[in-house]
Amino acid sequence: MSIEALRSPRSLPTDVFDWGTIKWHVTPSTVPDATSTLGEVVIYPGQGHATHVHESADEVLYVIEGEGIQTVGDDDGFPIAAGDAIWVPKNTQHSTFNVGWKPLRLIATYTPGGEEAALRGLPDFTELAPGTAPVWAQANNTH
Repeated sequence: MSIEALRSPRSLPTDVFDWGTIKWHVTPSTVPDATSTLGEVVIYPGQGHATHVHESADEVLYVIEGEGIQTVGDDDGFPIAAGDAIWVPKNTQHSTFNVGWKPLRLIATYTPGGEEAALRGLPDFTELAPGTAPVWAQANNTH
């Protein structure tokens, strides 16, 4: 295997959002000739991302660890847990919410790749340099 094909998490930046983090291992913009995207998503306990669509790509989610609620299209949401795979057709509303006490970890793929670029424009987006760990902040509460 060529060193260009190796995509170690410690060598990749981390995308940070209010709800969690993403490490994009393979994208068309970072891997020569790549036509799809693959990343690891971590959704913090009690958090989730807003309902959204990917207009030009199908998405597949594979749950590595944790438990959550997933919506796809007009459904009310269904439980997801480790080992589950979810297919989200292009141009279909969807969201993921962590209902467990530990991080919800997923593998996300886009076919064709490139949809991840839109996330960089979100107001809560921050990119951390490779090797920099995100800091989880607890929200202010009354107890």
